[in-house]
Amino acid sequence: MSQRFGALVVLDAVDFRVGAEEAVGIVGPNGAGKTTLLNVLAGSLRPSAGAVRLRGADITRTRADRRCRLGIARSYQVPRPFGGMTVFENVLVAAGARGRATEARSIESLELCGLIELANRRAESLGLLHRKRLELARALATGPDVLLLDEIGGGLTEAEAVALLETIREVRQRNVAIVWIEHIVHVLLQAIDRLVCFDAGRVIADGEPRAVIGDARVIDAYLGGGQP
Repeated sequence: MSQRFGALVVLDAVDFRVGAEEAVGIVGPNGAGKTTLLNVLAGSLRPSAGAVRLRGADITRTRADRRCRLGIARSYQVPRPFGGMTVFENVLVAAGARGRATEARSIESLELCGLIELANRRAESLGLLHRKRLELARALATGPDVLLLDEIGGGLTEAEAVALLETIREVRQRNVAIVWIEHIVHVLLQAIDRLVCFDAGRVIADGEPRAVIGDARVIDAYLGGGQP
């Protein structure tokens, strides 16, 4: 698939595939096209060329809300809760996107994300870690088959990122495919099967995580010559 904004090519003939229950990490410098890829997969953007398929079916023209009902959920780098609603109400609204067992699914998601004791708190009162957890809980409440995570560890301390990692490991046990953009590389490596590195809208490395991290092209483009 390709994505252009006028003369600017953001995704350049990208062939990106995720297997059922596979966890794929995505890294790359700012502006490499990572979040644009997530937007195309989630349905927020329609690709300029190419197709998006889910379980073999072409969903390129399918809207984001319909993709959610088909099993694709996402989080945003900057959490976007309904501030005046409680934590539980936020998750309940998300669970309603697929319209079944909404209360039970909401409670399950809150428990999984360590938020059950904060269920009656207004979302606007939460600190960053709990906002990130709420963002994850809302995505999980839809009962996804594919979970798209956009820098969910961004802005967290080392300890907070590790704590969030444990939750994502639990999610992996539920047979959910994950596509995870993250700059905290050493945390990402502990939760994925495969690592993909983007640069200037192209995939420059794709494979076993440690092999990709050691690739000279990745070190040059993303790590600036250092090691994670």
